[in-house]
Amino acid sequence: MSDTVIGICTKNFALLACDETQARSIVVYKHDEDKIMSLDEHKLLACSGGHSDRVQFCEYIQRNLKLYQLKNGVPLGTAAVANFTRQQLHTALRRGPKQVNLVIAGYDGEEEGCSMYYMDYLASMHRMNKAVTGYGSYFVSSTLDAYYREDLSVDEAVKIIDAGIEEIRTRLLLNTPNFVVKIVDKDGARVLCRRTLLEV
Repeated sequence: MSDTVIGICTKNFALLACDETQARSIVVYKHDEDKIMSLDEHKLLACSGGHSDRVQFCEYIQRNLKLYQLKNGVPLGTAAVANFTRQQLHTALRRGPKQVNLVIAGYDGEEEGCSMYYMDYLASMHRMNKAVTGYGSYFVSSTLDAYYREDLSVDEAVKIIDAGIEEIRTRLLLNTPNFVVKIVDKDGARVLCRRTLLEV
């Protein structure tokens, strides 16, 4: 998949970065597509894949989680959100497969802290501290392996993501100039920064 999602998770925060390019085949439609969705105040869902599957599936997950919260008065935890999402992908495999790879990150209070889950289009799921999907994974995985530590600060994690973005821009054939970086921690989920090439 041409989209790239990068995730870094520590006890206190999780960062998700994703390119903002929407393309199909040899055509680029735009460079400002936000592929990281807020599921609630303390959870983010980053998705790579075909535009229609990505938008439809992510909105389906977001709205069902909101419905659960309205019915029961409490939001699901990050692990429960990941398992619900995986179940929906698994069910879709037999009916209408969704060509999406996902990274879910959330903050569940001081005791639990942050957690991050990766799942692919075949509905396999794993809790991870660092994750990357898409063609960018060929260039970024080694950077994450080399520099990840459990005690990273936010600034250090952003520097690792910046190094990964630079590798993608230098080595990947596809043109993905713009990236958005979002954070989730005790203060909630929000945009942390954007990485944009001025010439685009």
